[in-house]
Order: sequence, then C-alpha cells, then structure tokens
Amino acid sequence: MVSKTLYTSGSGQPLPKWKQVLKQSGVLWALLALCVIASISSPYFLQPENLINIVRQMAIVGIVSIGMTFVILTAGIDLSVGSIIAVVAVVCADMLQHGVPQPVVLISGLFIGALFGGINGIGITNGKIPAFIMTLGMMVAGRGIAMTFSKGQPVSLGTASQDFYWLGGGSWLGVPVPVIILGIMVVLAILLLNYTSFGRAVYAIGDNPEAARLSGINNSWIVFNVYVISGVLSGLTGLILISRLTVGEPTAGTGYELDAIAMVVIGGTSLFGGEGGIRGTMIGAAIVVVIANILNLLGVSPFTQQIVKGLIIVLAVLLERRKRS
Repeated sequence: MVSKTLYTSGSGQPLPKWKQVLKQSGVLWALLALCVIASISSPYFLQPENLINIVRQMAIVGIVSIGMTFVILTAGIDLSVGSIIAVVAVVCADMLQHGVPQPVVLISGLFIGALFGGINGIGITNGKIPAFIMTLGMMVAGRGIAMTFSKGQPVSLGTASQDFYWLGGGSWLGVPVPVIILGIMVVLAILLLNYTSFGRAVYAIGDNPEAARLSGINNSWIVFNVYVISGVLSGLTGLILISRLTVGEPTAGTGYELDAIAMVVIGGTSLFGGEGGIRGTMIGAAIVVVIANILNLLGVSPFTQQIVKGLIIVLAVLLERRKRS
C-alpha cells in the first residue's frame, strides 16, 4: 500500500484541494524562487553555457539520487555510493587503458556497482546489520579498495579517452548524453515504483515493515534489490564521470552521498520511509545544484558550500518531523 500524506488544518479537517496542491508543490515554488534570485544575483546564471553546466551536473548526481530514493523509501540509507563510484572509476579506467572493448567496460562497471550494492543488501537483510553501519563500513572499505587499486594515483583512460568521451561529454540533438540517461532512468524508476508490485512493496516496507511481512511481502528480497539498484546507478555514475573527466580518480564521488541524501530529503521523501517519490527527488536535485551554482557564481568557498548543504539537510528533516507531527 502506497503511503500518502493527507494535509489537515488545525482543527483536523482536510484542507481544500487547492491548499493541498500548494503544500505538495512547495519545493517547486522554492526552486522557481531560487532561479529568480540567481538571475538577479548574477547575469551569467541565465547564459546558455551556464544552464547546460547546471543540467549536466544535475544529471550526474541525479542518477545517484534516484537509487538513494529507493533506499530511503524503505527507511534505509546508503553512505557507500561515493566509494562505489570511485571503485568503478579506477577499475573501468584501467580496463579502457588496456584496450578492453567499451561494451565489456560498461557491463563491468554496472556489475561492480551491483556487487557492492548486493553486499550491502546481504549484510543488512541476512546479517541484520543496521543500514547506517553496513553502508558506512562499505564506504570506508570501498574508498580503500579504490586507493589500493590505483596506488592513490589517477588512472588514465589512455588512447580510449576520445572514443569513450561520448558517454559523459557528448550530445545528441543538442541534449547532453548524461541528461538523456537521467531522463531514461527517471522514467524507468517512476514506472517501477508506481506501476509494479515491487514498487508497492517498497512503499509498504517503508510504511510498516511488519505489516508488509504479514501481507506476504518478502521484505529481505525487496530490501536486497533496493541496494542493488542503488549500487548499479552508482556504477553508471562512475562510468559517466570517467568519460567526462577522461581519467579515473580514486577520490571520485567524494561527498556524493551527502548530495544525494540532500536531494532526496529536500524533494519530500521521508527519512522514516514509505513516503515520497522520484519526481520530488528531481526537484530536490535541481534545488541543490542551483544553490551550488549560485554560490559558485558569487565566489563562495567550496568548504562553505558544504556547511550550506548540511544545514539544508537538517532543516529538511526538521520540517519533515513537523509535518508528521
């Protein structure tokens, strides 16, 4: 059963339809307000090259946030996405450097992501390890694997850098390829969550895991697959990154878990599970990327930007708790 929020007035009576729409569209209004502020703050914001840069950045981190949405809908968390990106980046860059065909590299990158996600899923379901602890351990271990494999140095794609550039830096009909990939992932995720029994089970587990189990849902299997999805999408992001940067960095993906969580929570997905969706996450992704772009245009330090992102997450959780109460 999909959990839906019923907004009420102070007397407990349901709010009129138009007021419910306004409340549910709050993040969209916030995005529009940010765009207006940005265009006033910097004349460069609305320049085509800056807008293209925004959608490219949103596409890369947005793919990770889709997987994070699946995880958080089950009341879980995945702190390992950045490290998975790094492992895929250095391993697949090394494969390209040694002349491995691109289709094999693409499949290998997705498989590595699925493998790490599957290990997370097994630890959480069979090992009964809390998601926070399991994925935190994988985050540390994954980063260590990336550093060990690459000896702490960037891995060049070699002569394959130009041929592989299409995935992260190419365009089709004027639309950047990563944006096209994001669009495809969004459509698939919406269909999976809203129109399949798997999606209904994800919402049910997040809403009430015991009730979901009693209704015949295999909770462990669903949760396992949710982490595999997150791992695969992290692997895909790693492939896009090495294509765009033409190098595999062992530090790739650092901080992406923070960005993804911020996007999901700002988009209205509850950290307590069972409520939210991909559409909201995409609006949240746009908000985070636009805020980062505004701060960059204003010359704000990247370190200060991390403070802003952290405050945004805390504020979003506080608003979520207030709404639930």
